[in-house]
Amino acid sequence: MSNAPATADSVALSIVVPCYNTRAYLPRCAASLLAQTLEGIEVVFVNDGSPDGSLELLRELEAAHPGVVRVVDQPNAGLWNARWSGTDVARGAYVTYVDSDDYVDPDFARDLYETAVREDADVVVCGFRRVGEKDGATISTEMADPRPPFVAHDEPDRLVEINPAAWNKCFRRDLLMRMRRLAEPPRILEDVTLSQLAYLAARGRVAFTGTAPYNYLIREGSMINTVTVEQVESVRRALLEVRRDFEEDGAPDALLEELDATAFLHLGVSMSFRLSCSPGVDLAGELRRTTAYLDANFPTWRRSPFVSARLAATRGGAYLKLYVARLFYKAHLMRPFLAAYRMFLERSGTDVKW
Repeated sequence: MSNAPATADSVALSIVVPCYNTRAYLPRCAASLLAQTLEGIEVVFVNDGSPDGSLELLRELEAAHPGVVRVVDQPNAGLWNARWSGTDVARGAYVTYVDSDDYVDPDFARDLYETAVREDADVVVCGFRRVGEKDGATISTEMADPRPPFVAHDEPDRLVEINPAAWNKCFRRDLLMRMRRLAEPPRILEDVTLSQLAYLAARGRVAFTGTAPYNYLIREGSMINTVTVEQVESVRRALLEVRRDFEEDGAPDALLEELDATAFLHLGVSMSFRLSCSPGVDLAGELRRTTAYLDANFPTWRRSPFVSARLAATRGGAYLKLYVARLFYKAHLMRPFLAAYRMFLERSGTDVKW
C-alpha cells in the first residue's frame, strides 16, 4: 500500500478494528493492515477504554500514517458499540472488521473489495485460517473453497454454511447504515446478531472470495472457553430483539426458519458447551431453560428444513454438525455429548467449532 492519505471520496474500503486490552498484539495486527496491496483503504482503530497502553500506540500509528490510520477513543462500551463507533465514521464504500489480536495477509482488503465490486455484493465472505498463538501453525482452514454467490432472502438455507463472525466479511456501508441496531446488545456473541441483522437488511448478493487471507489467532488455552449464566441471558435477550426485528420487517418464513436454526446452534449447542465448562453451573437446569426458550420464541428449531438428514447427507459440513447436534439435543443426551466433545478437544488439541 502506498500509505497515501485517503480522502472521503477516495476510500474504497474501511477496516474497523475494535481494541480492548490487546496492546501486545496490536503491532502485528497494524503492520499487516498497513501492508495491504489495495489502494484507497483506511484503518479505523477504536480504543474501547483500554487501560493497557493501547491508546498511546494507536496515537503513534495515527501520527505516522495521517489520513490512513484514524483513531476513535471512547470509554469502555463493549465490542458491539465499538464496532458501530468505527462504522459510523468510516468513509469507505465497503466496511470490514478485524479483531485486534488477529492479523491478515497482504491481499485481504483486495480480495474482499474486488469480489464486492465484481459481484455487486452487499456482503462478501473470505476464508480464514485458525493459527496457534505459540507457533503460528495453521490448525484449520475454513470458508476458503469457491462458492457461487446468492441472495440471502432467496436462498436462506445457504446462510447456515457461513460462519457467523464479522471479521471475515465486508459489508456495503449503505447496508450497515440501514441495518437495525440492538437497543440491548449481548455481552457475548455480538457477531451472530450483527450478521443476522445484516442478512435481514441485505437485498443484494452474498459473495465469496474463495481465498483465506484472514488469520484468526487461537490463544493458549482458548479452545475451551467458559461463560456465565448472566452472559448467556444477555444473548437470549438480544436474540429475542433480533427475532422481533425479523418479524417487524416482514422477513419471509424461510429466513425466519434460518434464524431459528441459528438460535438453536448458538444457544442450544455453543453456549451449552461453554456453560458445561463453567464451574458451578447447573447444566441440566440451563438446558431445560434453553429448550423452553427456543420452543417459545424460535418455534421451528425442532423441525427446521435446514437441519435435516437430506442436507446433512448431501452438503455435509455445517449441515451435518447441526443435524447431529439436534439429534442428541432432542434425545436429551446433550450432557454426555458435550462431555465427549470436551474430551476430544482436550486430547486432540484441535479447535473444532460447532
